[in-house]
Amino acid sequence: MDRYELRRQDYSLSEDQSELQATYAKFFKTRCPLEVVRAAEATGFDKNLWEQLCGTGATTMALPESAGGDGATLVDLTLVAEELGRAIAPVPWIDHICASRLLARLGALDSDGDAAIVEGRELVGLEPRIGVAAGARLIPAGAVADHIVIREGDEIVRLGFDTRPARVDNIGRLPMAWIDPAAADRRTVLAAGAEAIAEHDRALDEWRVLTAAALVGLVEETLRIAAEFATTRYTMGVPISTLQGISHPLANIAITVQGARNLARRASWFLECEPEAQRALAPAAFVYMAEEAPRAATMAVHVQGGLGVAAESAASAYLLRAKGWPLAGGDAAAAAARTAELFAAAQS
Repeated sequence: MDRYELRRQDYSLSEDQSELQATYAKFFKTRCPLEVVRAAEATGFDKNLWEQLCGTGATTMALPESAGGDGATLVDLTLVAEELGRAIAPVPWIDHICASRLLARLGALDSDGDAAIVEGRELVGLEPRIGVAAGARLIPAGAVADHIVIREGDEIVRLGFDTRPARVDNIGRLPMAWIDPAAADRRTVLAAGAEAIAEHDRALDEWRVLTAAALVGLVEETLRIAAEFATTRYTMGVPISTLQGISHPLANIAITVQGARNLARRASWFLECEPEAQRALAPAAFVYMAEEAPRAATMAVHVQGGLGVAAESAASAYLLRAKGWPLAGGDAAAAAARTAELFAAAQS
């Protein structure tokens, strides 16, 4: 892809990018059926699936070559995130790669011992919420992470625990846990000052845009589930998909999917290539999908009626994650306020 195509709002993928997305679509379809997702709900994490995913190079691809990675672009990563969301895979890949990319930018992946992070043998968690005060905080991957990266004041700190914190039950079925920095067995200050804070903010924007991309895949799969049901369910001799009360909402979901996909790809391109030019796009993509994903997933459940709300239905599993995954980023209103501030600053 020409590096300026997305700037011109051409969202087509290159042949290599299409092949990359197809590869991970096949991977998640064959390795992560709904049975795997259900089996991992108690912990929010499937270790076997994670190891298989790392074996494909999904963690090394995200890092620059200088840190032992393969130098994939952020646009490439949105393609993987979309397929992860389509499968609602129980692996904290987004948290890990955003945290490890931050470590690489801070020069904290230089030692030979950090190869385990690069290859995914050791997981890194990230705190994606805005404006967290001192003290304990909820970390989406806190229950399974070997290292946790947080911001404390003007310092970026890496924490380690000899005993992993207990998982907190949550609607998104994530491996979430309360993390108290004061209780950490190891505490390393990675960097401090304005430049370090800026890199941390960039990591949070990467987390938002990749989470938005994952929600795009999630919503598109709920659309497929609902549309398939609507074309095979009949009332008064016709498929319910022919009724405006069904077809029009499903068409609205399709519009949401395409618009959000374009926004996530455009946001990722700017974040990678011109991070100061369109700073509001990444949080805007997240805020949009944080609102639209639960709405779309709810509609997909409604299309199936009583079958959709059954605990064992696929639609209900997607609805829970459509509601829960955005909450890992904290209060969506805070992200919306930041988005508005960035758009306002760009116009001044």
